[in-house]
Amino acid sequence: MTALLYTLGVVAFVVAILVSIGLHELGHLVPAKRFGCKVPQWFIGFGPTVWSKRIGETEYGIKAIPLGGYVKIVGMLPPGAHDLVEETTYTEAGEPVHKVRRSNTGLFTQLISDARAAEWEYVAAHDADRLFYRLPWWQKVIVMAGGPSVNIAIAFLIFTPLFATYGNPGDTVVEPVVKDVSECVIPVKELPRSCTAEDPEAPAHAAGLQPGDVFVSFNGEPVTDWASLQQDIRDNRDGEAAIVVRRDGEELTLRTNTTVQLRYSSAEDPQLVEMGFLGVEPVNYNATGGPVYTAQQMGHMTAQTAEALVHLPAKVWGVARAIVGLEERDPQGPVSIVGGGRFAGETAAHEAFPLEDKLVTLAFLVASFNLFIGLFNFVPLLPLDGGHIAGALYEAVRRAFARVLGRPDPGHVDVAKLLPVAYVVGLAMLVMGVVLIVGDLVVPLHIS
Repeated sequence: MTALLYTLGVVAFVVAILVSIGLHELGHLVPAKRFGCKVPQWFIGFGPTVWSKRIGETEYGIKAIPLGGYVKIVGMLPPGAHDLVEETTYTEAGEPVHKVRRSNTGLFTQLISDARAAEWEYVAAHDADRLFYRLPWWQKVIVMAGGPSVNIAIAFLIFTPLFATYGNPGDTVVEPVVKDVSECVIPVKELPRSCTAEDPEAPAHAAGLQPGDVFVSFNGEPVTDWASLQQDIRDNRDGEAAIVVRRDGEELTLRTNTTVQLRYSSAEDPQLVEMGFLGVEPVNYNATGGPVYTAQQMGHMTAQTAEALVHLPAKVWGVARAIVGLEERDPQGPVSIVGGGRFAGETAAHEAFPLEDKLVTLAFLVASFNLFIGLFNFVPLLPLDGGHIAGALYEAVRRAFARVLGRPDPGHVDVAKLLPVAYVVGLAMLVMGVVLIVGDLVVPLHIS
């Protein structure tokens, strides 16, 4: 049964991600067609074609390697003035044939020429007005932003009902109210275990604190939030503690002595620090909210993702070192779709998780991957969508300056000149992807 649930979790996650990829590509395809572009292909996956069907002029299909997808929009690269020469010849029947002849040499020039030639293989004589590069700049932005915007919209549509009902695990509300009282003091390195006769009584238990007690003051200082109360307890070390709580509508003063214990200063800090210890667990719950709250939280996630992208190469390098055994893998580090599938499988098979928690966790995984995919594609570098958006915006600015200064129209921006950058970025993405996949197979991360 566990193996079956694990498999179902992996399959559900992979299918959800592939559907998200397909919708991403539809986000490009629909506006491209709306603006009159020729779109001959829409595929999920890469490699050999598993299934396809032609509807109108577009072939829709699935390929064997489910690691992405693409939509072919004709005319992404304009013909170059120097490295390509357009020629039109005619068949015996008098039909025009569009050809591109290479005219320059050099490694990158040859690559650019090959890319332009590949673009023009789909161009017929009557397609001259259906080429992407000839679109107004704002239409280019809409077409290229359509894909990642769909991913962000998917994340929003998943996060919104989750945040409104289940709450946001990343935004925990902690109140200065007693949820649980420790009966004894157990060294942190021996947790979790039950109390024994040798363990000293916890100060909170000795004082008579009970679940539901609301903290009013601590040593004369009013309690307004858990964070400040926690710091007061830690700073008190082994001193006397006068605690005022509200219980059943009445205020009670309880007295005890906090003890000095080695404890973690935070969940993220592995260092043990001596601090005052009382022995209470506060009431805590996930914050909830509607669409506005969801938008605000996604804004915070966007900032965190941007920071993570800056450090992504270093994080992947850490995964590479972990693969060869030079260091432990960072449990907060990046994972590939393989790692995401593993998380989904382990969540589905975990016996301690109720069904609701399993479904919610899977939904959060899918939403988080969609948000990352959307934001990552907005990075302004080719071959990502953001690179084409940046090119379109630069074209708009350049033409606007030309009009203001009374100069001739500079024409379309030739993004093909940035293909060397695209090849380098693409190679880096490929290497990082392979490292993460290998890492998820060799030194996988697991749910806690």
